[in-house]
Amino acid sequence: MKHTVILVVLDGLNYEVACYAMGHLQAYVGAGRAALYQLECELPALSRPLYECILTGVPPIDSGIVHNNVSRLSNQRSIYHYARDAGLKTAAAAYHWVSELYNRSPFVAARDRHTNDPTLPIQYGHFYWNDHYPDSHLFADAESLRLRHAPDFLLIHPMNIDDAGHKHGLDSSQYRNSARSADVILADYLQSWLDAGYQVLVTADHGMNNDRSHNGLLAEERQVPLFVLGEAFSLNPDATPTQTELCGTICELLGVPHDKPVCRELLK
Repeated sequence: MKHTVILVVLDGLNYEVACYAMGHLQAYVGAGRAALYQLECELPALSRPLYECILTGVPPIDSGIVHNNVSRLSNQRSIYHYARDAGLKTAAAAYHWVSELYNRSPFVAARDRHTNDPTLPIQYGHFYWNDHYPDSHLFADAESLRLRHAPDFLLIHPMNIDDAGHKHGLDSSQYRNSARSADVILADYLQSWLDAGYQVLVTADHGMNNDRSHNGLLAEERQVPLFVLGEAFSLNPDATPTQTELCGTICELLGVPHDKPVCRELLK
């Protein structure tokens, strides 16, 4: 199995909101061309620890990235390390904490915002640091990387849903409409990615609560979506993927050696 992969992490997207607000993604599910699964995020339900979890398969309590202010390089093996070491091209359009985890820490905007260095785990990147950086710009950044470098693995990580949740809470029109907006933006790109042969996963790090935060055990904070699209996926409704299996499953799709847990039921 050897495929190219795009991983979209819609920061802060709660599962229930994904079910009723993401009309374009749900159209693929309804047409039998995608599947939607519910994941329970690891603890704590915080961003930087869960970026590390998604990209390495290691829970925060074991990775040591236990809150958002742990600013250092990861000491784990990530999708980026496995892919680069196998000779694949890697890229990310993402929040600057991703750069700090896998490329260089601390993030220096003038040096790291635009990355083009085949020796780094994330070889090609556009990184941002304001939570209100427009999702439309972020997806355009990602598509620029895809068209210019043809990466085998591309991470796309917009922040506006999470930003709206922190400003207005889960049960707000602003939060729901931010999710709808991300779905509309995805509609501009998704079919062209599939036509180019990419396997696409759309998920979230954590959800959101009505206190305009996340860090606890409430379902709305921990339950997140996983949409999968592409010819390599089984679309098995009985599959039960976990957040810690995303790294290994993506490595399987890429066809690179790894030692991470895998959700075999997700794959054909």
